[in-house]
Amino acid sequence: MTNVNIRINGFSYSVSCEDGQERHLQAMAAEIDRRVSSIKAIGEQTGEARLLVLAALLLADELHDLRATHEALRVAKPTGVSPEHVARLRRVAARAEEIAADLAES
Repeated sequence: MTNVNIRINGFSYSVSCEDGQERHLQAMAAEIDRRVSSIKAIGEQTGEARLLVLAALLLADELHDLRATHEALRVAKPTGVSPEHVARLRRVAARAEEIAADLAES
């Protein structure tokens, strides 16, 4: 385990993570810091805990939307190929086989 110092809203926090995950942890902290800054930019002048809760809610909302989109894509039926296209492809394949047979005979 490695200790990493991260900064969110000007405050420093020491957080442990698995070796090799330091950059990922710092990137996540930077994303939270960006969310806190955007909340502050719209005029939310509240305590540190409230800012972090609001940032967490924004992230949770985004995660919820991404999961819903992923689930919708997962269960969506593929559009597939129309029966007309299948029939045409079969005709083209049969014709290609005929041409190949003719060439082989020549």
